[in-house]
Amino acid sequence: MKRALTFRDAASRTSMRRAFDHLGYEVIPFKKTEQAVLDNVPKDVRLTVTASPAKGQDATIDLTVALVGHGYNVAPHLSAQQVRDRAHLADVVARCREAGITEVFVVGGDPTDDPTEFRHAHDLLVALHELDHGFTEIGIGGHPEGHPVASEDTLFQALKDKAPLATHIKTQIVFDPAVILRWARELKNRGIDLPVHVGVPGAVHRQKLLRVSGGLGIGESAKFLKKQQNLFWRFFVPGGYSPNKIIKGLAPHMGQPDNNIEGFHVFTFNDLGPTEAWRQQMLSDLA
Repeated sequence: MKRALTFRDAASRTSMRRAFDHLGYEVIPFKKTEQAVLDNVPKDVRLTVTASPAKGQDATIDLTVALVGHGYNVAPHLSAQQVRDRAHLADVVARCREAGITEVFVVGGDPTDDPTEFRHAHDLLVALHELDHGFTEIGIGGHPEGHPVASEDTLFQALKDKAPLATHIKTQIVFDPAVILRWARELKNRGIDLPVHVGVPGAVHRQKLLRVSGGLGIGESAKFLKKQQNLFWRFFVPGGYSPNKIIKGLAPHMGQPDNNIEGFHVFTFNDLGPTEAWRQQMLSDLA
């Protein structure tokens, strides 16, 4: 049993309660994902579905449409490396509109063997806005700890370019609340005012993370495991990782004028039962 969170002031507790009331889960489009969601996730939990290079963009839309049909609010990832061209994008948008999907998350994605018309997430965002897309929420990714092949200024400029075409930022996984807070403050300093949803792993079994790190080709969700091995190993030391540490570290700063941290986005790696049990325990602690 994870240790309950405690808060020194009512404002932190209120911010945390609001964050957990609006927590989102990311799932991977595997064969058993739809049933796993139905078995474990309440309908009021918002979902996103990754775009997996191994499965392709259409598998992401297939699962999204199926989950929306069950009554969930779901946002598919649209990957610049998997949307083949503008005709494919128009087809994806049409399928989303027909299913009543109002949110998407646009990523650059992992390169595949098949070239696409879009080099980066910005290219895909521009093409998306040239269509009558109908989306009310468009997310883009943030990298608080940087990127192996891009400088800090390059990353912030990319966010600044994409920000007018988006409504919020979801971050990749970072384990240090101080790093996330510095980055969120720098976003504000640079005039990037989008709400920030901080990415945290859920209550994921260590064995699952070990399998994921073996290169299953699941795309954005596992990048941090492949490219930041020093973070990966924190899962395998006693007491090395708990979502609570990140959340409690950021709670006092949510809603402050120097940053736009609004909530949390949980990378479940499809370990939905333990993650939902953790969320319910947190809601009970915060009641």
